[in-house]
Amino acid sequence: MSTADRLTDALYGLGWSTVKKLPEPVAVRLGRTIADLAWKQRGKGVLRLEANYARVVPGATPERLAELSRAGMRSYLRYWMESFRLPAWSAERVRTGFEPKHIHLLTDGLASGRGVILALPHLANWDLAGAWVTTELKTPFTTVAERLRPETLYDRFVAYRQGLGMEVLPHSGGSAFGTLARRLRDGGLVCLVADRDLSASGVEVDFFGETARMPAGPALLAQQTGALLLPVTLWYDDSPVMKGRVHPAIEVPASGTRAERTSVMTQALADAFATGIADHPEDWHMLQRLWLADLDPAKGPA
Repeated sequence: MSTADRLTDALYGLGWSTVKKLPEPVAVRLGRTIADLAWKQRGKGVLRLEANYARVVPGATPERLAELSRAGMRSYLRYWMESFRLPAWSAERVRTGFEPKHIHLLTDGLASGRGVILALPHLANWDLAGAWVTTELKTPFTTVAERLRPETLYDRFVAYRQGLGMEVLPHSGGSAFGTLARRLRDGGLVCLVADRDLSASGVEVDFFGETARMPAGPALLAQQTGALLLPVTLWYDDSPVMKGRVHPAIEVPASGTRAERTSVMTQALADAFATGIADHPEDWHMLQRLWLADLDPAKGPA
């Protein structure tokens, strides 16, 4: 393991061991302080965040983009502070920490015996939403995690999410899709963060007027298993309670090839994501390149 990898792992370990012991008001202030320091540094992540926001909020002045990126970094650090503290939250704190709208779309889908796929963008705190599902709805689910370097850091994330009641599969290795399909055919729940392509098999979509790639997995799983595909968007407000919305199901088109149906469904998913992101851009934690125009063609997908 390289020195940088050891340092990364140690910092995350410090976060999970120390931040979760802090009183909540102290953790909130610490997160905001770190966010403001990072924002003032104007590093690559902040600049990329502003470039992404420029597409989400067309016509925004440089001053407006700076305001958004500062709010975005505060939202991003709120996500991390909550995530570090989640394992220490009581069941009651988890239940009262999230208020989703139209949750009946999920519960009715599960009650019907169909599997359900929840697809989310990188908005607010998707881990908290998952913990709420396992705690309030008492419904376990399966998700996928990108392999991280160092391996010990990936192991930390897997253990963290398993501790919240999730079954976590590695993104690489090729067996994740088959396992997800089996869970759905058994009437189970699958949750996927799906606004950025992580492979060369991504589907091109129109996203805020430009071309981006998003994963084909949610649409393919819905087609192959008959599961319900529900977009979900999340956001923060001025309260300690995260808000969310379950969007209407994305139907499988009645005609077309598998690739054509997948394209139509993934575009519908992108449109639902865009609705939530446009309403709460500061809660979209996209500090990476996403649109094809920003990618180096020699390097392929982000």
